[in-house]
Amino acid sequence: MKARLLYEFKQRYDDGATIEIVLWELPQPVASSAHRYKYRLFYGFPGRRIVGYDNESGKGDHRHAGASELSYAFVSPESLIEDFLADVRQRRRK
Repeated sequence: MKARLLYEFKQRYDDGATIEIVLWELPQPVASSAHRYKYRLFYGFPGRRIVGYDNESGKGDHRHAGASELSYAFVSPESLIEDFLADVRQRRRK
């Protein structure tokens, strides 16, 4: 099995913010992750991340909320995207 792109989405909001979601299925887990998905989810402005989820090799599943980096309990690709979009909606309301 080769790496397979499962989902890719990018949108720019009228206020200049961008949301980007990239999700891959891999032949084997990334170091420090127990699943076979590699992902990068971003919401923010050029040079400023407001919300982010990723599983960078060696760091495992985690999320960024402003300057904070917190562990993230990955359940499924669908839950990952739902959790991320819920965080983005909450931040956009502020």
